[in-house]
Amino acid sequence: MSRLIALLCLSSALSLAGSWSGVLVDAKCYASEERNVNPTDTLTHVDRDQNSEIRYCSPRSKTRAFAVVQQDGAIYKLDSAGDLKAVELLRKTGKRSRFPVAITGEMSGSIIKVDSISVAR
Repeated sequence: MSRLIALLCLSSALSLAGSWSGVLVDAKCYASEERNVNPTDTLTHVDRDQNSEIRYCSPRSKTRAFAVVQQDGAIYKLDSAGDLKAVELLRKTGKRSRFPVAITGEMSGSIIKVDSISVAR
């Protein structure tokens, strides 16, 4: 019985329900931009223009994998159901250079299991 309780406590600690806000981006494009650094540069965070990367990786009609970039620079990918919800949101609202969103769901590692996604005001 104590093993079962320990397992339940551990599994609940691994996934956290909550809400997040940030800018929706094409996950593959943004990951590529983040990897695009000079190998001899030791201060990569200083040389980056996050706003430019966000605009460059703004989701398009063919985007199928999404991520949210928070104001502090944290990046969270959406799960496959969240990707589908983001595609539907894009269809409803149209293309933008910055796409601020509010998301509710559960965090598992660095992936959000999306319950809902909407345009942030």
